[in-house]
Amino acid sequence: MSDKLRVSESTVLLTFLITHLQGWTRNKIKQRLQAGCVAVNGESISRHDHALKAGDNVDVRALAKNVHRKNSQLEILYADRDLIAINKPAGLLSVAADKGGKPHALSILRNQLSRPKHPVKLWPVHRLDRDTSGVLLFATSSEMREAVTAVWSEAEKTYLAVVEGCPSPNQGTIDQPLRLDPMEYRMHVGPHPESKRAVTHFKVQRIVKRRALLEVQLETGRQHQIRAHLAWLGHPVIGDSRYGTGGPRMGLHALRLIITHPKIGKRLTFETPAPNEFFALLG
Repeated sequence: MSDKLRVSESTVLLTFLITHLQGWTRNKIKQRLQAGCVAVNGESISRHDHALKAGDNVDVRALAKNVHRKNSQLEILYADRDLIAINKPAGLLSVAADKGGKPHALSILRNQLSRPKHPVKLWPVHRLDRDTSGVLLFATSSEMREAVTAVWSEAEKTYLAVVEGCPSPNQGTIDQPLRLDPMEYRMHVGPHPESKRAVTHFKVQRIVKRRALLEVQLETGRQHQIRAHLAWLGHPVIGDSRYGTGGPRMGLHALRLIITHPKIGKRLTFETPAPNEFFALLG
């Protein structure tokens, strides 16, 4: 079931939807945008400021039935008294983004682990973008979170990415600073007084037709780093409407995270394979 609309004059997407979807709340419309349920001329669009012109066709689809509910169970990869690593599905927020009440991994895991009269408190050590799947780490105290983040630069972070085209040469390093534009909520690549150092290493693992599977390692951990860097390289991540072209899901998976446990000094490796729908993006 979907709403099919046609644009009669130039405007921006959110304004158009608010005007034409009578009875819809602003939050409901934003939810559909963020969930990838809005398409313009057949292309999934999530940016609320996407420009529309007369004659464009806008399709607003229903939310997928597998949207995570509050009683969903998350796969726990590792747990001790201090740290818990999970396999976050694509499409699920890491933490609350606003007061809209959308399900997120932090609340789901907290409910999953809590017992009557014994609530569990958790602190996110890092975050994954909503449409990125894979390893996500939480701490059971703010002190533990601070201890891990204090040496976060020593963590080894490995991702898998499905991208448009095939980089040449088939491995390399992107050493380009990044700057967040808060108005567009996207990273700008290149030198700027406000830019911060960002380094991404990549290696081609497989090529299928006009797409490639990359193994990506982060030397730094800036917001949207992989997505912005690969788009700058000319090979945007599949399904990334912010830096490339939208799709059913984003081709980015947090494969492996290696840290040193602050208390016991042991090196820990958290790893989870990418789901079948991720590899299906290769075609």
